[in-house]
Amino acid sequence: MSLEIKVPTVGESISEVTLSQWIKQDGDYVEMDETIAELESDKATFELPAEKAGILRTIAQEGDTLEIGAVVATIEAGEAPAGGGETTKAAEPAKAEASQQSSAKADTRTPEEGSTYASGTASPAAAKILREKGIDATNIKGTGKDGRITKADAESANTPQATKPVEKAAPSAPSTAAVRGARDERREKMSSLRKTIAKRLVTVKNETAMLTTFNEVNMQPIMELRAKYKETFKEKHGVGLGFMSFFTKAVCTALKEWPAVNARIENDEIVYSDFVDISIAVSAPKGLVVPIIRNADSLSLHEIEKAVVELATKARDNRLSIEEMTGGTFTITNGGVFGSMMSTPIINAPQSAILGMHNIVERPVAENGQVVIRPMMYVALSYDHRVIDGRESVSFLVRVKQLLEDPARLLLEV
Repeated sequence: MSLEIKVPTVGESISEVTLSQWIKQDGDYVEMDETIAELESDKATFELPAEKAGILRTIAQEGDTLEIGAVVATIEAGEAPAGGGETTKAAEPAKAEASQQSSAKADTRTPEEGSTYASGTASPAAAKILREKGIDATNIKGTGKDGRITKADAESANTPQATKPVEKAAPSAPSTAAVRGARDERREKMSSLRKTIAKRLVTVKNETAMLTTFNEVNMQPIMELRAKYKETFKEKHGVGLGFMSFFTKAVCTALKEWPAVNARIENDEIVYSDFVDISIAVSAPKGLVVPIIRNADSLSLHEIEKAVVELATKARDNRLSIEEMTGGTFTITNGGVFGSMMSTPIINAPQSAILGMHNIVERPVAENGQVVIRPMMYVALSYDHRVIDGRESVSFLVRVKQLLEDPARLLLEV
């Protein structure tokens, strides 16, 4: 008796997922709790485990969008192959023979008898691509199981050229110079994560009164402090001393003094949080994610650095959970790692403010009537003017600047 493997419930706000990758293939023997596929939602990537041991029979195709509870595959009763392979030796000849018979039947059918989108020759993802290209599925030879057209087949299919009747030669006209170089285009379906990012960014721009205020920070005191203690810091705590911990501590201190920057709007109320959960924007392979450092205001520098490293590693490996990206009261984003000199970061809703860090550039500045060269960084605070007034936003950013330019204040909390 076979067991149906269905899309599990992965979060209250998630109604559908995308089958991003099959880890195991049709006909493979799988153990109980072994990962058979990866599912991607608009928030994170999840692993789909086998609910019992047996032979896997896939139903959904890579790229398919599936609702919660939809059947992805079935697992039939079967024993692990003695040789350690993924399928039994006895099953291989039968499977090959069945495939040959299926191919023979497909080859003898007329175009009228051939399968269409409705009869399932093409996966949903492949069918959509073929419709966009204007290609008839009956003209495509599938490489999938039993001749099924896969997404890769659809992407590699060429758009048919329309035939034109032969016309008499027209009077010669000035020839247009041929364009040199390739002019290829390719289309990719937006991932659930990318669609959600796009939707939320547009919503923030349309539904908040967003403004940005700027300042600059002399980074020399922090750079000198790091250079002096970075080796000792790493030996004692097992993690490097970066800029993010200083900025996080400075932000936490300033948020306690200006609580409106740490607030958010819910319906007709402003919610003030007496704790600080810092969201750190991280560029992951599948898009921008914003994991959270909980109770950052109670953490030391080395605890913040360890949290940043752990969350960034999980983001790069697509292992962040929904809980690790849900919530947050204030966001820090660092465009400086990519070379950005100045930008206006977009608020991470429903939060009311976000701090943008940028690259450090040596510039001439005036100090005590003298022009000196200092490593300077522009910082930007985007904020929702419905919650935060100009006085609060500017004062908050000035306080962050003061704390960063005199790091002793961070340790002494003055």
